[in-house]
Amino acid sequence: MKKKNFGFTLIELLVAMTIVAILLGISLVSYQGARKSARDGRRKADLEQIRGALEMYRTDVGDYPDSITGSITYGTKTYLSVTPTDPSTADAYYYAKGTNTYDLCTFLEVGGTAGSCGAASCGSGRTCNYRLTSP
Repeated sequence: MKKKNFGFTLIELLVAMTIVAILLGISLVSYQGARKSARDGRRKADLEQIRGALEMYRTDVGDYPDSITGSITYGTKTYLSVTPTDPSTADAYYYAKGTNTYDLCTFLEVGGTAGSCGAASCGSGRTCNYRLTSP
């Protein structure tokens, strides 16, 4: 009489667990890259929002504000109620006002151009690598 065994052998279980581990590792790497790209997109959108507020401020006042910490207001008019901050560190974005220009800088995790903001610090020991200037 032949006895039927139902179930998996140890080798079959190890092979299945190895395949699952490999797939999990690949998906984790892809997920981390997607999160970095999403944070970079948020940083770029924040800088564009600040840029819009700065341009409206200049249209009304005739010059750019000296600082963008907190909010951008003039008299009773509010151009930006709360200045956005970096999504991962909550540091303020770098802002430098020139005579008729300004620089807005941040650190991008994926991409960015080294030296595009000089040696400006973007907080948390990071050097800015993405810059927007006045149009």
